[in-house]
Amino acid sequence: MTSHRTASRSRQRGLSFIGVIFIGLLAVAAFAIGGQSIPVLLESHAIQKAIDKASREGNTVPEIRGSFDRAAAIDDISSISGKDLEVTKRGDKVVVRAKYSREIALAGPAYLVYRFDLQSD
Repeated sequence: MTSHRTASRSRQRGLSFIGVIFIGLLAVAAFAIGGQSIPVLLESHAIQKAIDKASREGNTVPEIRGSFDRAAAIDDISSISGKDLEVTKRGDKVVVRAKYSREIALAGPAYLVYRFDLQSD
């Protein structure tokens, strides 16, 4: 009967201390990257809204860029400005497009790069 108890103890399951530390480090890294990524993604959403609004409100390139710059000042958009917009016309519809990238420094020479290509509806 004693040998049965010893055998069951050696078959215990769970994480070792090193396993817990490793999973903890992964969780901290994920939260750190996520915490830095959320503002970038929120700004991208604000840029998309500003592009849509500018394409509806303006008829000329200066009007569209001015409308975007006003929305950018309100929403605290700093990645691009009105002069970075590409304004074209398809038929009678104005199409506004913005291409830009944002970098997040991770560690040493490592960066996480977000590349955005946004276009009006």
